[in-house]
Amino acid sequence: MIKKIEEGLYRIEIPLPKNPLKSINSYVLIGKRALVIDTGFNMEKCYTVLFKGLRELGIEPKKVDVLSTHLHVDHLGLSEKIARNLLMSKIDAEITVKEMLDPEYWKKIAEIYVKNGFPEVEARKVTRIHPAIKYGSKFSGEIVFLNKGEILEYGNFCLEIIFTPGHTPGHVCLYEAEKKIFFSGDHILFDITPNITFWESMKDSLGEYLRSLDKIHELEVIKTLPGHRNFKNSHKKRIEELKRHHRKRLEEALCSVKRGYNTAWEVAQHITWDLIYENWEDLPTMQKWFAVGETIAHLEHLELNGMIRKKEEELIRYLPK
Repeated sequence: MIKKIEEGLYRIEIPLPKNPLKSINSYVLIGKRALVIDTGFNMEKCYTVLFKGLRELGIEPKKVDVLSTHLHVDHLGLSEKIARNLLMSKIDAEITVKEMLDPEYWKKIAEIYVKNGFPEVEARKVTRIHPAIKYGSKFSGEIVFLNKGEILEYGNFCLEIIFTPGHTPGHVCLYEAEKKIFFSGDHILFDITPNITFWESMKDSLGEYLRSLDKIHELEVIKTLPGHRNFKNSHKKRIEELKRHHRKRLEEALCSVKRGYNTAWEVAQHITWDLIYENWEDLPTMQKWFAVGETIAHLEHLELNGMIRKKEEELIRYLPK
């Protein structure tokens, strides 16, 4: 489960049971002060693997800092159990503390999805089974807000904080300029595509994501360390692949609207998803939720760029220009 990447830098691969992501990469930097980048769900199996890995590396929980690249519970859930300090962007920290742990937040989000055509019964189910609800925890220690351009020193590493909104409103990446190592969180993944979904606090999450890709394109990188699955060398080729992926998805969404499918729920069923299920009806509720959220993000991007128009009545509908 532990892989040495280079001196003072290790990866602990933490399983995410019954989740299509399969596992998360938790990176550990060792020195006078230890840093853990991302943690896994707040569940016993994740904790057992992380605790065992830290112990093998000679690190005691509650004596480490934890940096969460973003607010998703697979990156944040175990912070309460291992962190002395939790480092993350103020934007994501405030969403986590003030909103995502509040049942009223999920009711409000469910209502937005229902207005986009999502069946009400399934939306109510999401407010009970969403991973953020099942595997989250409230951090009671000190939260240290990260600043854009700030340099963090751990061991022999100097990590520059780069804000990369899109996957979440306050997602951050880390760049070690001398070693040319890039910790990409969920901003860049190689074996799967990051989910770019609707966020109430972001006017154009897809547009923000594409701009964030451009922001880090020119960095000199010899090793890219993502939040999930395998890590690769340069990130530039993957950035171009991700941009092509979203252009194709935008084309599919636009084509669907022109064919008369006008809610996000309807359009989502006519977009190509990399899933093992042949029929939309067979998708688990959470997979439908993520697909519709991503569809809303793409439809909003098209509307903001003048490609389609939005009509808000009992349902939100997207119509041809």
